[in-house]
Amino acid sequence: MSDLLTGKTAVVTGGASGIGRGIALKLANHGADIVVADIQDTPNTADTTPTLEAIEDETDARGLFVECDVTDYDDIVGAVDTAEEFGGIDVMVNNAGVVHPVEFFETTDEDFATLIDINLKGAYYGCQAAGERMVERGSGSIINIASTAAEQGFVEPGSILYSAAKGGMKSMTFGLAELLGPDVRVNAIQPGFTDETGLAENHPEEAARARAAETSLDRLGTPADIGNVAVFLASDLSSYVTAEGILVDGGWVNTGGP
Repeated sequence: MSDLLTGKTAVVTGGASGIGRGIALKLANHGADIVVADIQDTPNTADTTPTLEAIEDETDARGLFVECDVTDYDDIVGAVDTAEEFGGIDVMVNNAGVVHPVEFFETTDEDFATLIDINLKGAYYGCQAAGERMVERGSGSIINIASTAAEQGFVEPGSILYSAAKGGMKSMTFGLAELLGPDVRVNAIQPGFTDETGLAENHPEEAARARAAETSLDRLGTPADIGNVAVFLASDLSSYVTAEGILVDGGWVNTGGP
């Protein structure tokens, strides 16, 4: 375990599964104490080991789990408050999200409540709660997990509303970098098609292989790939990086996308 993030505390929403789990484990592997904030503590994957248990077994970092619905502002504040047990929040990862394909002309209010509230409002609340605390502390890094859908709108499978939510998150990131700077940095990571996530699970294996072939690296991303970039943005290695949206997609958008 490296000590790159030793002494820092990170809150990771949606940290039980997928990309959030990958980020939480990578941050912990580099020394950060972790608050796993999610609606459940057990992953939605074949590996059912809770993230908190994996942190305790595989790293020297400390961890806590807090039940958190990101559409509830009080829950988000509670997650940020929990970080005080480790000395206070240094890193906020707004990762919680949902993939819910819906056709454009069939979009309902319920679809909006699902996609916009979880993917965008949840991140907005996370930025509010963490940003206020970080400004008081005089430092911090906020990392919003957007998507390649924020770079180029997705049409299928019924992804217009998802693209709108992730595009809003990216624009919010840029505005907050100016509002909360110079002491607080705000960046977005834009994952491509990533294995071990809801997006991958919603596609048949053949479609996943086709997606992999469209990348310059001829493979899908992994949660660990996203976690590595989060480590960079959480650390002082990125001290001059803010208001950025970093594509982590194997070159898909710029060289091989549709």
